[in-house]
Amino acid sequence: MATTTAPAAVARPTSRRRSKATGTGGWPSVLPYVGIAIIVIYCLAPFYWMIVSSLRRTNDLFDNFPIPRPFSVENYGAAFDPRNGFGRALLNSLIVAGTTTILVLVVGTLCAYALARLEFRFKNVALAVIIATSMFPGISVVVPLFGLFTAIGWINSYQAMILPSMSFALPLAVWNLTIFFRQMPYELEEAAQIDGCSPGQAFRKVILPLAAPGVFTTAIIAFIASWNEYIIALSMVTSPTYRTAPVIVSLFTGTTNFDAPYGTQMAAGVIVTIPLVIMVLIFQRRIVAGLTAGGVK
Repeated sequence: MATTTAPAAVARPTSRRRSKATGTGGWPSVLPYVGIAIIVIYCLAPFYWMIVSSLRRTNDLFDNFPIPRPFSVENYGAAFDPRNGFGRALLNSLIVAGTTTILVLVVGTLCAYALARLEFRFKNVALAVIIATSMFPGISVVVPLFGLFTAIGWINSYQAMILPSMSFALPLAVWNLTIFFRQMPYELEEAAQIDGCSPGQAFRKVILPLAAPGVFTTAIIAFIASWNEYIIALSMVTSPTYRTAPVIVSLFTGTTNFDAPYGTQMAAGVIVTIPLVIMVLIFQRRIVAGLTAGGVK
């Protein structure tokens, strides 16, 4: 006698149980985004208030309303007043920061590659000494540098700002690139040399293209540090012809020598920050492209 049994009902988890099992939905999935939003607001709030203050009229500068009313660009016109020399200062900052970045990349890349690939005694000690030199505050080296540059006639010159900026940016560049080169397998160079490349060609044609993310990241750090440098530029340069943008902004005066033109300084601060933002956005694309291009299997 054949008997038939009804198929057992399969219990399906509800959406609420599924969300608990998979960890999706509810407050736990929202909290990371809330934290990111808080950090973004915290970091961008000063820059936003600087933009708002630069767009206010002089009489409305201390208004606490979050939007300028009415909008005014008079502060930007005052920033580029020929008497301030702000346009020349921007060019000086570009020359100093650009030259420093190029020299830091050339010297730092070669030094970091040697530290990552060559084996010699006290290599780690040398790397520790290099990174330790970046820990000295800038104000502590102003007096000896001023005496040295005065003796050799470098006061009021670009090299008086470029070389000290290199001394601050180069140790960090060497440290970052050394770690980056150590993570790259040595088999890449061996394969290139088997194909007929010399060690120098293997470095230029194989290692450097793959090291593009680290190189561009180092370039961003070096450029920002040189662009924002203030103590050395203020101490080594007394001529308006060679002053950089951060120094010129701090020396802005209003209708009298004792009047601080906060609106004009805010406008100049926005203008000084814009090149950094543009540079970071451009190099971010290169970094992502370098990270996703090629690899070792």
